[in-house]
Amino acid sequence: MGAEQYRPPLFSVAPMMEWTDKHYRTVARIISKHAWLYTEMLAAETIVYQQGNLDRFLAFPSEQHPIVLQIGGNNLDNIAKATQLANAYGFDEINLNCGCPSAKVAGHGCFGARLMLDPKFVSEAMSVIAANTDVPVSVKCRIGVDDHDSYNELCDFIYKVSSLSPTKHFIIHSRKAMLNGISPADNRRIPPLKYEYYYALLRDFPDLRFTINGGIDCVDEVNAALREGAHGVMVGRAAYNNLWNTLAHVDSAVYGEPSSGLTRRQVLEQYQVYGDAVLGTYGNNRPNMRELIRPLSGFFYAEPGNSLWKRKADAAFLNKNITTVKSFFEETLVVIPDAVLDSPVAELPSGRKDLFANVRGLLPPPYETRTEEVVVYAQS
Repeated sequence: MGAEQYRPPLFSVAPMMEWTDKHYRTVARIISKHAWLYTEMLAAETIVYQQGNLDRFLAFPSEQHPIVLQIGGNNLDNIAKATQLANAYGFDEINLNCGCPSAKVAGHGCFGARLMLDPKFVSEAMSVIAANTDVPVSVKCRIGVDDHDSYNELCDFIYKVSSLSPTKHFIIHSRKAMLNGISPADNRRIPPLKYEYYYALLRDFPDLRFTINGGIDCVDEVNAALREGAHGVMVGRAAYNNLWNTLAHVDSAVYGEPSSGLTRRQVLEQYQVYGDAVLGTYGNNRPNMRELIRPLSGFFYAEPGNSLWKRKADAAFLNKNITTVKSFFEETLVVIPDAVLDSPVAELPSGRKDLFANVRGLLPPPYETRTEEVVVYAQS
């Protein structure tokens, strides 16, 4: 497989720990044929140490293409081995996590967002990944870390990594990461969004490709970012919490394809076939019913019957007579009106009109490349 076989990543779903597993990606792909899907971040060590159990972590149905594997790590040997092991699964791109602010990641072994403070290592890691795979490579990062949050410092990171490695694609979460103990949730809320940094990167690095991420909640806002010149847009929580109303518009509104006309009932019928085929296949009752249904938590967002359906689902998880996804749906979907289940997706919801207002007027001064520093890094 290769990225060139697919439509460009104008829209992608962000890698989200414990959320964007293969079950979520299955239902996401039923809804959208063109959205680019990312795995959860997988530590390189997990891949290396689970060589006898790799299907559980890396296998995915062929229908999930285009799909990007995101890995995290700070050991070049393990990153190389993990890349080699992942090659057999046919991912379309491999991405290095340099943006996660979680203490479990950034505070353990120095990877995630903390890697932005060490562009020399990131360039080495990206070179190692590229040397061990034939697919494109990319970096997902923040616009800064703690007090290292100036535009020039961001540009230094981009310039060094792109100059010292084959990396030509960066996914930019337009907030800085704060590693002073605040939670990942607060890291998505407290640091201000600075979209002007992203658009300044487009100006200052015309030979690179940048995807914008952070605070974009619907397809209307995706298209606003694209009209402003973004190369691609990555959506996170909205693609999970409001699954149907977000992804069902991607192919038509972003990629210009005719609407599929799918209904929620038809999506669930396809997902049920998948769910019953994989239920318990890893042994020890994994994946279990709860894991398979979890990606649907936002499927009926803001619709009549949503809250009641969730309560019915919680009860069904405890019902020993419900042993298949089909029987789970038969038990729980009775509370969702037929009009919700059988209607195609509604009109495209409108987004915030001021999200990128005057962003061009806020651009920081152009970056002045400090080539001396790159030469020093290259010789060290």
